[in-house]
Amino acid sequence: MHRIFKALTLTLTLFMVNPLVAADKPNILVMAEDASEGTVARSSRVTSSVVSALQNQMHDMGFNIYDESVITLNNFSQARKQRSDAELFDIARSVKRPPIDIVIVFRLYASKLQLEQSTKITARINGRMLNVLSGKFLGEFNLDSGKPWNAPEHCSRECLAETLNDKASILANDLCAVLAEKLAWMSNDNHSNSDAMLTDYYLLFDGFSAADMLEIEEYLVIFSGYGSLRPTEQRYTRSELLYRSSSSTAKLNRNLKKMLEELNMRAIVGFEGNAFNIKRITFRAKNPHAADSNAW
Repeated sequence: MHRIFKALTLTLTLFMVNPLVAADKPNILVMAEDASEGTVARSSRVTSSVVSALQNQMHDMGFNIYDESVITLNNFSQARKQRSDAELFDIARSVKRPPIDIVIVFRLYASKLQLEQSTKITARINGRMLNVLSGKFLGEFNLDSGKPWNAPEHCSRECLAETLNDKASILANDLCAVLAEKLAWMSNDNHSNSDAMLTDYYLLFDGFSAADMLEIEEYLVIFSGYGSLRPTEQRYTRSELLYRSSSSTAKLNRNLKKMLEELNMRAIVGFEGNAFNIKRITFRAKNPHAADSNAW
């Protein structure tokens, strides 16, 4: 009965803090991939215009948008070209201040057709959204210019860049409207957990017995944002769980500490990325048979 009362108390406590974090928005990084054949170079002002358009519109939609050049200035080369998806994803995961939740990686393609009377230009953008912590695929997007754009008959390289720059920004704005709606829907706490933007967390409990884990799992499933729970490793005093939740790392960290307090279990909780390490603090058992102070 006492355990049930504690569980109910913790549940009420967790739901009371929901309004404080329900408005949390993911931290987003927009990155251009120019390693694929035919893509416009990252250094091109056309690519810069697309990045700026995506950042600006998502900022207006209320998302936390960070500029890659600024947050990677001290730790990564700014002159790199032809960066692959793997390199971009590694950069996004390596950024800790601030931690990035979602990366939008896009490729910009452009081509021209020289005619006697004019120059025809076409462009398209495709890419994908990924959850940085888990690598989970969140969506793909493709948008093309449709009808070719007209440029002057003898259009120099500068002329082509200027024409493409204006039109590519239009593509980026149209694309961002779709992405922002999708992200707003996934970030909304009002729909069911099956529809929420779930993150895969790995919870490693070190020094906890099987009986301890049964008590702990009773609490994990009542945390707000809970999606699913799956053991990935089970040993006598070591257990690892794959925990899917729409909660932020900060919120899950608070809930884990509150749970340990309610269960009267002393432990150190540390996390990096999407991995939590909960290491139990043990104390030497008190000797039930104290020595007689009058004896030698």
